[in-house]
Amino acid sequence: MESQLCKNEVKCETWSESIDFPNDKKKEKTLYYCDICNKSFTHKCSLNTHKRIHTGVKSYHCDICGKSFLNKGQLTTHKRIHTGEKPFPCDICGKSFSHSGHLTSHKRTHTGERPYQCNICGKSFSDGSYLTIHKRIHTGEKRYQCDICSRSFFGSSELTNHKRVHTGEKPHRCDICGKSFSESGDLTKHKRIHTGEKPYQCDICGKSFSASCTLTNHKIVHTGEKSYHCDVCGKSFSLSGNLTNHIRIHTGEKPHHCDICGKSFSRSATLNTHKNIHTGEKPHQCEICGKSFSQKCNLSTHRNIHTGEKP
Repeated sequence: MESQLCKNEVKCETWSESIDFPNDKKKEKTLYYCDICNKSFTHKCSLNTHKRIHTGVKSYHCDICGKSFLNKGQLTTHKRIHTGEKPFPCDICGKSFSHSGHLTSHKRTHTGERPYQCNICGKSFSDGSYLTIHKRIHTGEKRYQCDICSRSFFGSSELTNHKRVHTGEKPHRCDICGKSFSESGDLTKHKRIHTGEKPYQCDICGKSFSASCTLTNHKIVHTGEKSYHCDVCGKSFSLSGNLTNHIRIHTGEKPHHCDICGKSFSRSATLNTHKNIHTGEKPHQCEICGKSFSQKCNLSTHRNIHTGEKP
């Protein structure tokens, strides 16, 4: 004999919620299907919003900068760029975010959780979008192209940051010293100069660092791995960036130009250090006597005065 559950099974356009109702009846809801991709929704308004992905219609416009969005939620989140509103604070470190999703991803820096794993190489990520971009390394897909120099990028955010090389735009400003940056991540790292925060710790030797990339670079000291080889002279490097900088010794390329005096450099870090000459900024401070320096190497030399060490 057919069970009551089987009799109540939903077909086609209806969906039966798993909620108990009197007389064993279940509440039924209509499903709305997208006629383009067949994705289903429980609310017609959700379907209408979804369809804009296919049509490209962006009906919600920012009255400040004119940028358009697919839905009201995207517009609301965008407007926080203009207002500076960050209503989602981290209950661990107090840092605030304009988007709840950004807070969720940020919290994983504290927990170490990386739930998004690449099924090709096994590398894990704290955010799904990072995994999506990472996978393009394997496929070689670079779908975002700069309309100025035609250089292509794996992710839209990479393209946005790159375009600031052409425009000179630096929208992210340090509220402590006033220095501006083209990328928010660079500002975050810079602020740690002022706070002394070093949240990334090596699990081998316990040494801490202000940036995750610096920790990654440091770990190679323990492994000794040098996977990047120069095809001109055969020299090997532990980091792809070091190989790129090294190759410029052979090519003579100096792609990083000072917008103040026009001097060119092979490395962006060297350009940033050079600019301190013009701005007078001295971001490297001695933690013993408080004296500041424009270059990190000068601080290292200065520290020998306190330690008595002779270089």
